Amino acid sequence: MARDDNRRGRDESPEFADRLVAINRVSKTVKGGKRFGFAALVVVGDQKGRVGFGKGKAKEVPEAIRKATEQAKRNLIRVPLREGRTLHHDIEGHHGAGRVVLRSARPGTGIIAGGPIRAVFEMLGVQDVVAKSVGTQNPYNMIRAVLDGLRNESSPRMVAQRRGKKVSEILRKPESEPAEA
Repeated sequence: MARDDNRRGRDESPEFADRLVAINRVSKTVKGGKRFGFAALVVVGDQKGRVGFGKGKAKEVPEAIRKATEQAKRNLIRVPLREGRTLHHDIEGHHGAGRVVLRSARPGTGIIAGGPIRAVFEMLGVQDVVAKSVGTQNPYNMIRAVLDGLRNESSPRMVAQRRGKKVSEILRKPESEPAEA
């Protein structure tokens, strides 16, 4: 029992969930034949608004996954969520040739996104979102494009603080002006 508590305080963070997105086997031809290595892509998040990704390379798959998970935990970003379930506004993210379009959605929509993008939103804790990847199918570039977009997301509180106003002033709908004859 005490041993389990020691481990938890060190490196094992039970609040983080991780998702293996891709494993790539690479080979190097040497004089005696081929040497195989593995590259792993992992997304880590606390499902409450923090997410990060990492990549690890090693001769063995478990070691590559461990390295990727450690790197992902070091590269976490915080994303403001609306009602803890969706994005505040529509976003576009870019990385290289990859472009992703991320749209907030109504309750009950679910995560409508493919492969690596779905993993990012599940680890982030988003429940309702629509996403589309345009221009690349490379999982590394898709994840980088999504994180680029998520870094640019701002909540009404952040906008109000930047403008020196109150949140109620930002969210207030403009009064319709009387129609002129």
